[in-house]
Amino acid sequence: MTSTRITHWIAGRPWSGGAERRGDVYDPATGKVTGQVDFADSAVVDQAVGAALAAFRDWRSTSVAKRAGVLFAFRELLNARREELAAIIVSEHGKVHSDALGEVARGQEVVEYACGIPHLLKGGFTEQASTGVDVYSVRQPLGPVAVISPFNFPAMVPMWFFPLAVAAGNTVVVKPSEKDPSAANFLAALWREAGLPDGVFNVVHGDKAAVDRLLEHPDIKAVSFVGSTPVARHVYETGTRHGKRVQALGGAKNHMLVLPDADLDLAADAAVNAGFGAAGERCMAVSVLVAVDPVGDELVTRIKRRMASLTVGPGSAPASEMGPLVTGAHRDKVTSYLDAGVAEGAELAVDGRGHPVTGDTGADGFWLGPTLFDRVRPGMSVYDDEIFGPVLSVVRVPSYDDGLALINANPYGNGTAVFTRDGGAARRFRHEVEVGMVGVNVPIPVPVAYYSFGGWKSSLFGDTHAYGEDGVKFFTRAKTVTQRWPEPSPGPGGQGPRGGIDLGFPTNG
Repeated sequence: MTSTRITHWIAGRPWSGGAERRGDVYDPATGKVTGQVDFADSAVVDQAVGAALAAFRDWRSTSVAKRAGVLFAFRELLNARREELAAIIVSEHGKVHSDALGEVARGQEVVEYACGIPHLLKGGFTEQASTGVDVYSVRQPLGPVAVISPFNFPAMVPMWFFPLAVAAGNTVVVKPSEKDPSAANFLAALWREAGLPDGVFNVVHGDKAAVDRLLEHPDIKAVSFVGSTPVARHVYETGTRHGKRVQALGGAKNHMLVLPDADLDLAADAAVNAGFGAAGERCMAVSVLVAVDPVGDELVTRIKRRMASLTVGPGSAPASEMGPLVTGAHRDKVTSYLDAGVAEGAELAVDGRGHPVTGDTGADGFWLGPTLFDRVRPGMSVYDDEIFGPVLSVVRVPSYDDGLALINANPYGNGTAVFTRDGGAARRFRHEVEVGMVGVNVPIPVPVAYYSFGGWKSSLFGDTHAYGEDGVKFFTRAKTVTQRWPEPSPGPGGQGPRGGIDLGFPTNG
């Protein structure tokens, strides 16, 4: 099989240079190499940033109405070609087609929110704030900005950021994961078809070398990042040290608290859906189920029954409910936790290594079936680490208070959920839990586009969350104008008021 070359997108077209380094891109279902992606060195990153800087001068001055028109055109193209984009995601990430379509749909919500940029950029105006003085505020774009996105959502996560960045008048350089890079190029081509001027949206591929150059480049004004907590910390510290505005969303260990009065069928369905969707490769996946006595045994029984019926197979097969992991190395890392958990005293209730794989996949796909640990405790690696795979851990606690304390003691604070029929208990939980996004009988509480996405504690570095009102603020900066105009002259020979000399600090009156 001849592999496809995947290269950068700079100034409205594919890059025509020759790369010194490349990386393999795989079909996770078969383990076969399907493409090679060029890795950018500093010179290529500089070229992309230069294109973004040159485009910024005109794009920032383009009317808000015209910018919104391009956003609407992009939205229509994305909607018309969503199946193509989903197929690209399936081929390189491995998730099932319905999940890929859902990813595109959630990203499109942010595009649609950004289409409202004429309203979102409205400032304030106060007439006669002082005698003869008016004050008003505006929000203006920053300049070229960088978006560094992870492998698990190659379309949705970049769309959390770049629609608002572009709509607000910035220009963008996207650095997608080298594991599944083609979705970003597809989106770049849609932007060009929608009428976006060359250089406003650019894509560079690569690894840490490309990331570090973006973090250090003097013309990049802001950085949006999603990935693991260690890398998020590096991005935040490096970017801010170089004077940039940074929002870096890190890792997670999302808990789902199930109270004794909960609908256990609903809770079991939710645990399976949120734990094993996209093979657990979600920063909002439920990875810990906290069962309050006495429901642990019954919950584990119901979850095991549902796990046994899950169809694991290629993402392109309509019958598949869960696909492979993204790479062989990642599959091996996730699998290593199964032996570690047993060695540390957890009960391996379901071993995903024995789950059947359906469809024509060959022997080399990156497979691991849904896995369940029971009687897990803090201090075990399966509890402490973000595994980022189809591994669900059950922790048993004697009371609500113990469950809440467990969740609040965790260093991560991305998402959490409570399952209960008791409105008072749910209200207390959402008030007391120290986590940024909370679901009540909702296992994956990803906010809609007009709210904002982001966690607490080690799940977020920076002061603003993704998209929504926070996104508008992140990609703009405020300017306040205080103005006074001389009174009109009373007529020929007349003289308007004079300002006079007064070295005192100005006061209002």
